[in-house]
Amino acid sequence: MKWRDVAVGAGAAVVAVGCAVGWYVVQHRGELPPGLARANGRLELARIDVAVKYPGRITALEFHEGDVVAAGQVLAREDDVSTRASLDAARAQLLAAQANVARAGAEREARQAGLHLAQLDLEHARTMFRQHLVSDMELSQHQTSLDTATAAESAAARAVDAATAAEQGARAQVAQAQSVEDDMTIRAPVAGRIEYRIVEKGAVLPGGGRVASLLDPTDMYLTIFYPSQQAGQLHVGDQARIALDALHQQVIPATISFVSPEAQFTPKYVETTTERDKLVYRVKLRIDPATAQRYGSVLKAGMTGDGYVRTDSAVHWPAGLDVADTPQ
Repeated sequence: MKWRDVAVGAGAAVVAVGCAVGWYVVQHRGELPPGLARANGRLELARIDVAVKYPGRITALEFHEGDVVAAGQVLAREDDVSTRASLDAARAQLLAAQANVARAGAEREARQAGLHLAQLDLEHARTMFRQHLVSDMELSQHQTSLDTATAAESAAARAVDAATAAEQGARAQVAQAQSVEDDMTIRAPVAGRIEYRIVEKGAVLPGGGRVASLLDPTDMYLTIFYPSQQAGQLHVGDQARIALDALHQQVIPATISFVSPEAQFTPKYVETTTERDKLVYRVKLRIDPATAQRYGSVLKAGMTGDGYVRTDSAVHWPAGLDVADTPQ
């Protein structure tokens, strides 16, 4: 994929430019001044489960683990023989309903013409009655004919309404059947990278069964842990900094997106046993999507690094951590 090569090249360029800065940061960061805190953690990407909506047999899988996919790209297909049959039946019912509407409309037009003729006959009979040319009985017969024509036209109008309603119902059935048919083709909900291929061709899945897990490269964050004294000074939306080991501690701007309200023991992957024995609060430092895209595929889930936060908003970032928060 040419666009993929371009993205990788652009990301590599960003890293290359940052290596010298990263070396400077490592040499000058040293002990942090008051009002700043540091913790180590791992880079994570939002994971999206790609699942089937309806139960069925997987007839095709069009991806492999590690593939970069676009939003809407076809990933898998389910056996759709029964759904296509339902769609064909719904379309046939719609055609029949449309024919009924046409017939009801033609019948109403005929009844309207008959009603108009009955009205003219009655007016003519009334004129002749005033001239003593017809009897009361003949006039009454014309009135009865008009009443009958009026009732017939009203019945024809109701038939048109009923046929139209039936057509709308049939159209809704077609839309529903088409929706089910479309859902038998499983597509990527967002652009990203396939993490795991969970099933193989021929597997029979229940409704909601997973096909793959997809990593969203625009939703990237470093998970770190701080003790209560420091976590209590943090606020969602505050500026933060991330320095990844694999990128020679190059500094990446970030934002605090989550501060856990519940304490926990530090996870095992934190460096020292002493640290693991402490109760801490989980904090997420989120990388802006535009910044993440600048790095292309260079940033990967599982990368380790340090997260920096300001426990005092009045404190300025020191040299080496003072980078632009808005991507250029």
